[in-house]
Amino acid sequence: MSSSSARAVGSRTAASGPVTVVITLSCVVISLMQTLIVPIIPKLPQLLHTGPSNASWAVTATLLAAAVVTPIAGRLGDMYGKRRVIVASLVLVVAGSVLCAVSDSLVPVITGRALQGLATGVIPVGISFLRDVLPAERVGGAVALVSAALGVGGAVGLPASAAIVEYADWHVLFWLAAALGAVCLALVVTLLRESPNQSPGRFDVLGAIGLAAGLVCLLLPATKGASWGWTSGSTLGLFAGGVVILLLWGVYELRVAQPLVDLRVTARRPVLFTNLASLLVGFSMYATSLVLPQLLQSPAATGYGLGQSTLAAGLALAPSGLVMMAFAPLSARITARHGARVTLLTGLCVIGAGYGVGLLLMAEVWQIIVMSMIVSAGVGIAYAASPALIMGAVPLTETASANGLNSLMRSIGTSSSSAVMAAMLATMSTQLGPVSVPTEHGFRMTYVVAMLAAAAAVAVTLLIPRAPRPAGGQDTAAVPAASASR
Repeated sequence: MSSSSARAVGSRTAASGPVTVVITLSCVVISLMQTLIVPIIPKLPQLLHTGPSNASWAVTATLLAAAVVTPIAGRLGDMYGKRRVIVASLVLVVAGSVLCAVSDSLVPVITGRALQGLATGVIPVGISFLRDVLPAERVGGAVALVSAALGVGGAVGLPASAAIVEYADWHVLFWLAAALGAVCLALVVTLLRESPNQSPGRFDVLGAIGLAAGLVCLLLPATKGASWGWTSGSTLGLFAGGVVILLLWGVYELRVAQPLVDLRVTARRPVLFTNLASLLVGFSMYATSLVLPQLLQSPAATGYGLGQSTLAAGLALAPSGLVMMAFAPLSARITARHGARVTLLTGLCVIGAGYGVGLLLMAEVWQIIVMSMIVSAGVGIAYAASPALIMGAVPLTETASANGLNSLMRSIGTSSSSAVMAAMLATMSTQLGPVSVPTEHGFRMTYVVAMLAAAAAVAVTLLIPRAPRPAGGQDTAAVPAASASR
């Protein structure tokens, strides 16, 4: 099917139902899975009848599964149909949620959380689905809305989960997740038709196994290094093993006829630097998710802590998700007028400014809210730019796999940020009675590191070539690039 005929089919598909709303809602539900159990993390050892180290796997399993699945789900979507992959992913989130909801022991909950993480493939595949089925003039706004919705899910999910845990049994969290997943599944099955753009072929099983093994070896010590020890044999051995596996995987992918990830396309300057920028964006923005709740909940006796409860801290950060959604239309307008590269640069500058404001305003709850809203505004502007840049630089038949790799880079950024920020706060801490709490200097230094990451992302983004602009003024990053298939 030609590009023009595919676009015609996509327009008819878009007219048959609220495609953007369904994909957006599905992505919101998937993003909820990341923050779903945050309020019960301190209680997990007691709830699951195990030790703190074992209980932490309920968080780690989701992160690892999400990182591994994104490039694989993207390739499967390109080959077998994006709607099919979205349906399968939503089935996984429902199954995983139900398993956790009926369980009180460690292994079933870890399994269920891993299944929830595997559903993360909805995000890159859903964004690519929008490009396939919507008219070109609607793609930019739809992608911006979906990208902003990811922040909404995390920001709103935290106070909602905290409220549920405070007033109901913790299993209700997972029953609610199962119900939301089932609603999204019903909407996708009922309202969406399959994408017209597919590239049937042979799935690279060995490449998928190699990538999964390499990522696990890299990300597992990144999340467990604080408890294992950063210089322990397990941590260093896994890091080294991950590097070796991924190098061998890269050699194999360059030689196989139908690779899981087309590294030659990935090495193109627009794709390469967009992925590097996405990694740094993920690193920079995650500091708000990790650091601000700790600052809000630190004891007031420290002199800088704000002494808020988990629920109050979640409510204080909830507006940031709404800000991300509010700035999605602005992101789309900047992209349409100036290009996705300028959009990404604008978002990064706002993120850096937000952390700069945070260095000056951290004495009151309202000041933390202002700082988080500024950072979230920047994230809302920047998040939609990366998929637009990627989709403007790869062939139509590779958009899902390319977006999957881009989502993976962002996940690596957030995982790295989590490890670095946690290590910094643990090192820069003081003893308050029996409890060790981060110092004010520690909190400030995490802001500085986040600002430096945003500045590095600006430098990388400036290396992305300017996209050619057609006569109509529509940015080519939001539509198929004419040279992408060459």
